[in-house]
Amino acid sequence: MKKNIKIITSSQADWPDEILSTFKEFNLKQICHVPDAGHAKLINLCQSDPKIICTTLTSEEEGVAMLLGAWLGGDRGALLMQSSGVGNVVNMLGLSKTCRFPILMLITMRGEWGEFNPWQNPMGQACRTVLDAIGVRVFEVNSASEIIDTVTAASAFAFNSQQAVAVILSQKFLGAKSFGESQK
Repeated sequence: MKKNIKIITSSQADWPDEILSTFKEFNLKQICHVPDAGHAKLINLCQSDPKIICTTLTSEEEGVAMLLGAWLGGDRGALLMQSSGVGNVVNMLGLSKTCRFPILMLITMRGEWGEFNPWQNPMGQACRTVLDAIGVRVFEVNSASEIIDTVTAASAFAFNSQQAVAVILSQKFLGAKSFGESQK
């Protein structure tokens, strides 16, 4: 029998607003993303901001190339994606390492903490290992109290060291999705 599991949500509903403020503090002007429920509010905020170019991608790897172009043109940006998209960017992230340009990624996790969809599990389990293996600096957020300090530290690290940095937003922080499909 199918039942909805309780969706666990962040106790701090305004974290997307605070991330947008952090983006502005670091002068980010270009945000690339694929559609994602976990990033939906942040995406909407970025799309509504006249000082930010917000681009919807067909694949996450396009975001790496866009952010390299932005960097070469004097702009900073970030890539918003889900953990299932990490596998799509592995080759392109070599550009960041070889060409020494910063890339800031905010990654919403799937395949952990109450996941109902078995297709999300493999990349969810491998996400951090894959990023570590290709030299991406990884920071993780597990609670609302960590979000702003972590995104601020990751932004500073990326843009001061000109390296690839990922902030993993755990399902424990975001809440497990169910879409009415979980089984108990």
